[in-house]
Amino acid sequence: MAGHNKWSQIKRKKGALDAKRSKIFTKLIKEITVAAKEGGPDPDANPRLRLAIQTSKAVNMPKENIERAIKKSEDNQGEYSGVTYEGYASNGVAVFIECLTDNINRTVQNLRTIFNKGNGSLGVNGSVEFLFDRKGVFIVARNPELLLTDDELLLELADGGAEEVEFDEAYLSIYCAMEDFGAMQKKVEELNLQAETAELQRLPKTTVAVDDPEAVRKILKLIDALEDDDDIQKVYHNLELTDNVMAELE
Repeated sequence: MAGHNKWSQIKRKKGALDAKRSKIFTKLIKEITVAAKEGGPDPDANPRLRLAIQTSKAVNMPKENIERAIKKSEDNQGEYSGVTYEGYASNGVAVFIECLTDNINRTVQNLRTIFNKGNGSLGVNGSVEFLFDRKGVFIVARNPELLLTDDELLLELADGGAEEVEFDEAYLSIYCAMEDFGAMQKKVEELNLQAETAELQRLPKTTVAVDDPEAVRKILKLIDALEDDDDIQKVYHNLELTDNVMAELE
């Protein structure tokens, strides 16, 4: 799992999330609207909405934007459909895409254009889904006031259902089974850990190692283009970044 998250960690450390803040806001507003429409406008009774609001606050979205997105759901605006698409980037790298869209024809056309320009191919449903497992993934900031060693913290998180925990200087990456997501969320809150993201993700069962830095750059350019599309919420892939390539990218 560690290799799967290296690119997202690089982007976070380089501040790329700030550079794309308007795109992030657009996607989060859409998620808030859909979550509120499906589960109600009260975040205390709607876990999906609570997580969307929490994520929005983590990227400093103004409070009025959040309130406006919730009101949009109450006004019966924003008829979005949740759809998924699958395909391949170059070098046999599998790509799984989750979308929220109000115009499926537009979304499909944009996807085809991005894949064609990136030397990839949009596939049929089921062509790559079997290559991924759905897992709960929590990226949480370390809490300096939490008087626990890493070993003690690991035991606490395991009690909440954590299957794997990755430690670095500023963050913890916590993985759990999909069915343990709620219990893990409660444990994170109990430990007063601030979640930067808390969501169900699709993690690759196997990865594809590409040692050519230029080929990797082209694959990542395709993935970035997908992530920049307003209709696309999440992009998952099974590219493995080798140490040699990581050195080139950094």
